[in-house]
This record gives sequence, structure tokens and C-alpha cells, in this order.
Amino acid sequence: MILCGNPGASYAAHRAPIDAAIARVLEKGIYILGDETKAFEREFANWVGADHAVGVGSGTEALHLAMAAVDVGPGDEVITVAHTAIATVAAIELSGAIPVLVDIDFDTYTIDPQKIAGAITRRTKAILPVHLYGQMADLDPIMEIAQRFGIAVIEDCAQSHGAEYRGRRAGAMGTLGCFSFYPTKNLGAFGDGGAVVTSDAALADKVRGLREYGWRERNNRSLFPGWNSRLDELHAAVLRAKLGWLHADNRARRILAARYDAELAGLDLGLPRCRAQSSHVFHLYVVRSRARDALMAHLRQRNIMSTVHYPVPAHLQPAYAGRVATPGGMAQTEKAAAEILSLPIYPELMDDEQSQVIEAVKAFAVDLDIK
Repeated sequence: MILCGNPGASYAAHRAPIDAAIARVLEKGIYILGDETKAFEREFANWVGADHAVGVGSGTEALHLAMAAVDVGPGDEVITVAHTAIATVAAIELSGAIPVLVDIDFDTYTIDPQKIAGAITRRTKAILPVHLYGQMADLDPIMEIAQRFGIAVIEDCAQSHGAEYRGRRAGAMGTLGCFSFYPTKNLGAFGDGGAVVTSDAALADKVRGLREYGWRERNNRSLFPGWNSRLDELHAAVLRAKLGWLHADNRARRILAARYDAELAGLDLGLPRCRAQSSHVFHLYVVRSRARDALMAHLRQRNIMSTVHYPVPAHLQPAYAGRVATPGGMAQTEKAAAEILSLPIYPELMDDEQSQVIEAVKAFAVDLDIK
């Protein structure tokens, strides 16, 4: 089976440095918020281009704590998209706020800035753009809107480690940036993990307290309500190692994407479009087909795994019926959800494996033409 993503391949390719990182933690015997986490926070902040990074328990918790840091709470509204992992909306609800969902841009699947201003009310506390599939949202107009209305911008960078927009990396432009280190991410641990990045020292200090019961120091004295959301030392050590080859991994993803682009061109298939003056890191390679479900079944018959990211938009999920606002309609979101398909892509994908994927997609297109 050719997998859509394969975090195990990353371990197989870099077994020695990963094993050494894990052994270092086990030998030292400090497992929570030790030197590995502190070092990773410094190194990751520098890599992103921010002044501070705070390691937390997951990408969802990164979003939750970032919103708490800017005082998002019950009765507030946060603007984001329905076309995202449900974690984005779940994090807004964790804060007690109301998710206000707007439509996406057809070409990039990211939030349409033109839909944002009309969704702002006196209760709007933050805009949460999702950098999807490895490409950043159009942040300049989003930042202008946020500044005009005096609201925070919290970047959801779970799928965009290393992506750039006009010379700046994901996470470095908003009030805060939130990352997931879920195993399948471009920078993934071997379990849950996340980080909040910011260049605001006061906000970074607030997030550090929020991640551990409102403590300023580990003295069991809570200065404000907080939670338990800490990046483990084992994950931090692994992430430190993997950060060293993230640039090369992203380059490998771009090479794979370029081959897909070249060999699938001319088919009745929508290929990814890259925003001008931006750098895509292809966390996922997402195509569009009006015969999506048939294509997916065709690939599975040939032992090729493909996946839909995401088949049911948040506003159509049973759990959120009547719990989210959708001003302006969701035409592009709902159209995308019916047509998109993620093809296999990860740095260790072999040439012959990608060839099998390409030939299978071409065979499907020919079969459609015949019929």
C-alpha cells in the first residue's frame, strides 16, 4: 500500500539522530519542561522568525491558549473558515467564543479576505486564518483589517511549517502563531505536541503561565486560571533533531509536487495553485475532480491511499449545528469539499511509488474519456 503520508518513513530515514535524542532525555531523567524544551523553544522561534516560542501539548491547545492570552472568552466571536481540520473550530469553542465561519478563496482554499470585514461585529475579538495544505493565507489584507478594527490575528500554522508569504514565515506575522507537531506534519513529533510563537514578550509570558495552571514559576502558586498543556521533553528532543532537516524535507516535498504538476497537467483535474510571492511547503498535495469518489476508489483498488482533507465542512458537522455563525454563505467551501482529494506526498516517497500514483491517475482519466 502506498500511503498518503508516512511518519514512520521519517524515523527510518533518520533513525540514528532520533534514537540519540530520545536516549539523551532518558539518560538525563528530566521529562517535563526541561532543557530540551527550552532549547527547542529558542531554536524554533529563531527558525520561524519570532522572538518567543512556547511548547504546549497539541496544536489544538496552542490555538486555545493563544486565544486565552488575548482574552478571548464567552460571548466573543472569532472569525475563521469552515474548510479546516475541526480542531480549529473546537479550539474556539474551548475558549467559550462563537466561531464565525466565512468562505474560502477558490484557488488556494484559504480564507477569503474579502469576506472578513462583513463578518466583523462589536463582539469580534480575533481573526484566525488557517494556512492550509502548506500554503499561507493572504495575510496583508487580513492584517490591515485587523489593525483597522483593533482585533488580534492568530495564525493557524498546523500545516505550514516553513511556508512563506512575501518573505516572512508562517507564524511570524500575526499577533500569535500556532503550530501542531502531530506525527504527519512537516515537522512532526511521535505523538501530540504544539507551540505558540509570538514576538510580544508579555503574550509569551502569559501563554507560559496558561500552559501550567497559571504559574509564573513552578511553585504551585497559581496567579490566574490555567491548564495543563506542556510539550514533553521526549517530543522536544525529537523535534530539535528533525528541525535540522526540515528545510531539506520541504524541498523534497516541492520536488514531488513539481513532478505531479508536470505529469498530471492536461488532465481533467484541478491542480494546486500557488499564491504569488509565496512559498508552498506541500504538507498535502490536493487535487480537484468532479469524479472524486470514483477516483479515490480507483486508487484504492491499486493499493494507493488517498484522503479527503476535509469532506465535511465545520458548519455541516452534526456537533456544530446551530453553534456557529455563517454570514455570507459557503459556496466555495461546499464545492471544494465535494471535489478535493489528497494524493500521496511525503519526503521519503520513492520515485517508483510516485510513478505508480501518476500512472493510476492517468489511467482513470483515460477510462473516463472512453466512457
